[in-house]
Amino acid sequence: MTHIFNDPESFDEDSLNGFCKIHAGLVRPVVGGVVRRNLGAKGKVAVLYGGGSGHYPIFYGLVGPGMADGAVVGNIFTSPSAHYGYSVARAAHRGGGVIFAYGNYAGDVMNFRLATEQLRAEGIDARQVIITDDVLSAGADEIGKRRGIAGDFVVFKILSAAAETGADIDEVERLGKLANDRTRSIGVAFSGCTMPGADHPLFSVAPGTIAVGLGLHGEPGLESVPMEPAGALAKRLVTRLLEEAPVASGKVGAVLNGLGATKYEELFVLWNDVQPLLEDAGYEIVDPEVGELATSLDMAGLSLTLVWLDDELEPLWRAPAYSAAFRKGAVIAETGGALEEEQDAAGETGPALGTPESQRAAQAAAAGISRAMGAIRVAED
Repeated sequence: MTHIFNDPESFDEDSLNGFCKIHAGLVRPVVGGVVRRNLGAKGKVAVLYGGGSGHYPIFYGLVGPGMADGAVVGNIFTSPSAHYGYSVARAAHRGGGVIFAYGNYAGDVMNFRLATEQLRAEGIDARQVIITDDVLSAGADEIGKRRGIAGDFVVFKILSAAAETGADIDEVERLGKLANDRTRSIGVAFSGCTMPGADHPLFSVAPGTIAVGLGLHGEPGLESVPMEPAGALAKRLVTRLLEEAPVASGKVGAVLNGLGATKYEELFVLWNDVQPLLEDAGYEIVDPEVGELATSLDMAGLSLTLVWLDDELEPLWRAPAYSAAFRKGAVIAETGGALEEEQDAAGETGPALGTPESQRAAQAAAAGISRAMGAIRVAED
């Protein structure tokens, strides 16, 4: 349960504002999210992560050198609007094009596609890398239907590191999609998560059981099984991931991720059993990460992600990074990339959108939506 808030409906905005004040030297707010305080050299491909709030440190906690150029932020568990994507992209663009990276959810796909189309219409080369790592959300013959869960972090890291090399947008996009093709995740939950202001969780897990395959927003899992010791749980996770190994041996990057209410000490206990299983299967583990990287409010649970590395992906996985929530190696301070103009967090980015007639129609639509929202709130329970 969330205990600290003023108005539950503004929880995500208040949280993001506090984050931006704490990390003012690293990021600055723009309409729809945040961008790096210093965007780096002109001509660089801008990599933007995006999705709903409630999953910190994904998405805005991973903005900084070696990671994202910006993050597009929606309400809790809700896709950001197309306008938000467009706005953040305009603020982050440095002439090398823009790549949106996000998990495979219907609202995200729709809105980021619209933002991409609008940017292209204005002459900005905009692309998308959609992440599909959750092995239990669809079969191996329907990988394009799979959700993005903690594998988001892996693809984000590799995609961003590729952009930092100065590669052009075709190469950065190719490497990001290669990372997605080689990334697999599986998640489990021990209890549900609760929205700010709510007095009960979005879903529940029966006492003494584990929900296997549960999504980051509480989407139904594959099955419910009795609680089991760490060794048995590790075997369950590793065995299922290795069933889909794109190569039979070699090197893997690994992420053992907590979902918000699972203690680090518990994750360390589980890793103690995960590592020998991977090594016994013939894999060399490269720079494993254990901790909270893609959460779901206060959900108790975890996920295991593997990325099968090759000579192209390994140096990008190992590359340094410096963001508010994730730091790796040593990053040289950015210089020479200060923004040409500051944008107030409440202002607009770029030209006015639409004709006067279009804007009047939008105002009428917005008024109707506001009335609908009011009716929904009255009937919320």
